[in-house]
Amino acid sequence: MYQSFDEASAPAASSDRVQALLRELKSRRLKGFLVPHSDQHQNEFLPPADERLAWLTGFAGSAGIAIVTDKGSALFVDGRYILQAPEQVDTSLFEVLQVPQAKPSSWIKETLVRGNAVGYDPALHTIKEIDRLTKTLGAAGIRLNPVADNPIDKLWGSDRPKPPSAPIYLQPLEFAGRSPAEKIAQVQKTLAEDEQDAVLLTAPDSICWLFNFRGGDIKHTPVALTFAIVPASGRPTLFIDPGKVGDNVHGALSGFIDIAESEALEEKLKALAEGGAKVRLDPDQVSMRFARILEENGTKFVAGDDPCTLPKAIKTRAEIEGARAAHLRDGVAMARFLAWLDEVSESGREDEVSAAMKVEDFRRQSGQLKDISFDTIAASGPHGALVHYRPLNATKRVLDKNSLFLIDSGGQYVDGTTDITRTVAVGKPTAEMKRHYGLVLKAYIAVASARFPKGTRGQDIDPYARRPLWEAGLDFDHGTGHGVGSYLSVHEGPQRLSRLSTEELKPGMILSNEPGYYRKGKYGIRLENLILVTPLEKIEGGEREMMGFETLTLVPFDRRLIDPKQFEPSELAWLNDYHARVRREIEPLVLSDDRPWLRHATAKIG
Repeated sequence: MYQSFDEASAPAASSDRVQALLRELKSRRLKGFLVPHSDQHQNEFLPPADERLAWLTGFAGSAGIAIVTDKGSALFVDGRYILQAPEQVDTSLFEVLQVPQAKPSSWIKETLVRGNAVGYDPALHTIKEIDRLTKTLGAAGIRLNPVADNPIDKLWGSDRPKPPSAPIYLQPLEFAGRSPAEKIAQVQKTLAEDEQDAVLLTAPDSICWLFNFRGGDIKHTPVALTFAIVPASGRPTLFIDPGKVGDNVHGALSGFIDIAESEALEEKLKALAEGGAKVRLDPDQVSMRFARILEENGTKFVAGDDPCTLPKAIKTRAEIEGARAAHLRDGVAMARFLAWLDEVSESGREDEVSAAMKVEDFRRQSGQLKDISFDTIAASGPHGALVHYRPLNATKRVLDKNSLFLIDSGGQYVDGTTDITRTVAVGKPTAEMKRHYGLVLKAYIAVASARFPKGTRGQDIDPYARRPLWEAGLDFDHGTGHGVGSYLSVHEGPQRLSRLSTEELKPGMILSNEPGYYRKGKYGIRLENLILVTPLEKIEGGEREMMGFETLTLVPFDRRLIDPKQFEPSELAWLNDYHARVRREIEPLVLSDDRPWLRHATAKIG
């Protein structure tokens, strides 16, 4: 299995660990300390050695920050985790607050007083984050002090896991679509146009994309923890643990880049700074540590976006064809899983963990699965209301009769990354369940069928998914969609569908479309497909060319939860066209035993 169902965090130990941290802070004359869920690459998913937040608090989510002070402590999470976090942490130690409604800076100002100092590890916070906090807290007379060594690492001691050391391997050109030389030339062209001498890349997916290799340092995300410096002219340098680079890979990479040990990065930055070089750093991605190295050696960094981020998001023809192939393969696995689920769901023998194992097994049977793309969310009944619920052996539920079951899963294939969510009925759904499911499906269709002009941003599309729910007095506390990489991160920027996304949507971008509704203590509903932004094209009778979305995921929606009277004719037409396409493309590839199920699942509605 590519995932474990045993709890890794230890919330029972939090009290002793918090007290030990407070003693350490007192010795450093600090009143508080920031503990983010991050590493020096600002990854969303972390290697075990960097799970400091989980070690301290017990919280196992992928986003959050704790603030520990001698006056009290707080854990800040977003809407995905506001129900999960209180179940994982000791709430007598940590007040659990939801962002953006609650702001860490406001909490610090209310908790501490003028003259107090709060410590932070500059390797774990972005430049933008620290600049904003420094300004806000400084106005209240509270100092933000960098620490030379992280006190949690000291307290964790010999029990702290070792850093990952998985070997890297090449991503074939047939799947990448562009050579490293082409990509490097594009980055260097950007630097030359912006009159910059070099860029520091710290995001592992940017580096893996740029040089066409993959790794295994992050669970479910095929990247290596590395850094790179790309000069405006000349050869880039990759800073990496040499044990990760085999002879054959070294030979291939050394044709166009220099390879150095990770420890050489700081000296290289110092040399650039002392030479007066204009070094580009992305304030939204790069840790404050690197800005400080440059400034301490005489040069202020030049702010600029990671020049790999946008080109990486706009998929090549090869990557688009790979995505279609991966989703076809994934659709077969999901059809087999859903057919199995219909057969066994009311038996009383299957639970959340066995279902998660089964969907992974069906993907594995394709013979092409490299990994799953994230820990499977398999949630029965009330667990579905926890947006990022993770099934565990200790807390798993048997699939309840007359309930809803939510399954959110995906696969990593060499030609593409998948991510799909379906909510299905176990037994007979109630009228209320069907009504809420219908509203979420209407929200999904509104996005999937949208047409929009050049210049449209993610925040312009997000309301499409919310209107059907808003009109019913409902909403969901997460974005409508995130970007997805090509055999890279299942969560990729800069593209996304959310209230906050100002990034323009461009042809070739892949996103998720995943509206939801969550009724605390009862059930959760989320429906998710991946979608590809299509090129501008004329619309008959129109005056402006429009883009749209091609649905990549090929899996039926649960007809048992669909009341045709709830839908407009255009919505039913979209749904029936989609199901006909699923049946047409998937049926030749599924086992004959599963074909009756597929035909029934995709039968015409209304």
